[in-house]
Amino acid sequence: MSLLVAKTKEQIKNCIKNAAVEVLKEIGNEETVLPDFGIEVPANREHGDYAVNAAMVWSKTFKKAPRMIAEAIMAKIDFEGTYIKSYEIAGPGFINLFLKDSYYADIVADVIEKGEDYGKSNYGEGKRVLVEFVSANPTGPMHIGNARGGALGDCLAAVLTAAGYYTEREFYINDAGNQINKFGLSLDLRYLQLYKDGIEMPEDSYHGEDIIAHAKAFAEIHGDSFVEKSEAERRAALVEFALPKNIEGLERDLGKYRITYDTWFKESTLHKNGETARIIELLKQSGYTYEEEGALWFKATEFGCDKDFVLVRANGVPTYVVPDIAYHYNKLVTRGFDKAIDILGADHHGYVPRLKGALTALGVDASKLDVVLMQMVRLVRDGEVIKASKRSGKAITLVTLLDEVPIDAARFFFNLREPNSHFDFDLDLAVNQSNSNPVYYVQYAYARICSIIRNLEAEGVKMKNCTAEELSLLKAPEERELILHIAALTDEIIASAKAYDPAKITHYVEELATKFHKFYSACRVKGEDESLMQARLNLCFAAATVIKNMLNLMKIDAPEKM
Repeated sequence: MSLLVAKTKEQIKNCIKNAAVEVLKEIGNEETVLPDFGIEVPANREHGDYAVNAAMVWSKTFKKAPRMIAEAIMAKIDFEGTYIKSYEIAGPGFINLFLKDSYYADIVADVIEKGEDYGKSNYGEGKRVLVEFVSANPTGPMHIGNARGGALGDCLAAVLTAAGYYTEREFYINDAGNQINKFGLSLDLRYLQLYKDGIEMPEDSYHGEDIIAHAKAFAEIHGDSFVEKSEAERRAALVEFALPKNIEGLERDLGKYRITYDTWFKESTLHKNGETARIIELLKQSGYTYEEEGALWFKATEFGCDKDFVLVRANGVPTYVVPDIAYHYNKLVTRGFDKAIDILGADHHGYVPRLKGALTALGVDASKLDVVLMQMVRLVRDGEVIKASKRSGKAITLVTLLDEVPIDAARFFFNLREPNSHFDFDLDLAVNQSNSNPVYYVQYAYARICSIIRNLEAEGVKMKNCTAEELSLLKAPEERELILHIAALTDEIIASAKAYDPAKITHYVEELATKFHKFYSACRVKGEDESLMQARLNLCFAAATVIKNMLNLMKIDAPEKM
């Protein structure tokens, strides 16, 4: 929470506890330890700024009805030096507290003072977090699921940073294993088709246009010189030629999507430096492996999994899970991150406990690995689900989506729902420039504030930093609602970081835009008393600051004109 909100809650807690201690002294129970109590924001602000349930929590301690306890406590209360103005006892014993005008004034001043740092906290205490997301196979273009995972992972990393964690972004390149073998096979056959008849593509090979394009580009350089070479040599050369181009393409396309990674980690490095082989030996030493029919198995059932699984096949080749285990061991042990967060598709549900079981067997605290499971996205146009682009007849990829939809809309829309919820991406709404489009609605609120400030400056009215007394003039319900929402920003960022749910930020900034529009409709800025006009200008500027901070966090533009 913001320092001001935290300070206020601490004041409330101390006032209530100190008064309760005085009551206990009167009845000779001063040694009694009082349980903690809750401080909540009432749904209806007419019932106060905060509601305290201490009297209900302490009914057994005092052996009295909660309302009697509340009355006894409030008779001893001292609000001196706090933001608390008054109180009322409601219902069975709730203590409703009302705050001074200076509380609201100080919130606005705090935003203006902190600027782009407003909302940030040290909640994470600098703990090192690695967020791995997208990690699409480098054998073809990225699909819509990668588009959602990209927006989600990038925004989550930004939220964690704002909440005080040291955060890095990472892309894991699967440049080894079955998919690369299939990639080599597909390239090989497409290359041979250029020079030989009767070469058929197996059903489970890659049939994309990109494979054909790579084969032709390779042939333009080497001609038919590889046709008579060994299959192994030819495939190795084709993969060596095409794979870097695909990885380059992934980096370029994700860069267009405003995603920049700290590290592009290649799976092949785990094989080259011996980490994969070392993990197999460490698992053997752990006592949680056994051999059956020539294969090496991991005792996953001893870690709560429904069945054991193979680590090394009878032919001596490790299964795909071994480098995955080695990779996560590298994250948490070799590189020493305090937390590793993976953004994965919901189809990885059964994979997670297996991975955690193996890490536990290796002596790693598996709670340091958190996995965000992400549901599928459906594209909708004209109210109907679409599976292919009308333009190309192929599945819509990240690139073709960004050709149709503004990047701002794509990033905002993909964070409209919590990760584990299914999501329909409305292509028509994403390009609609009206208030029904949530990203346009938020951007318009920011542009509207910029316009207010700009137009007043053109008339010779410049915003000045108000005094606490001037800011205390902001008393209208719409002003107070807007200020209280602004005050909640730090808490929302922390809640988003704790839940690994950037949608909380999207909802927060949408609601902020709504509260600003309500304020502006109800409260004139221009033409009021000079002090009130400046106070409202300060509030406008504070709202704009918070909107821009949140859009920047999501890497979405904050246009000053629309």
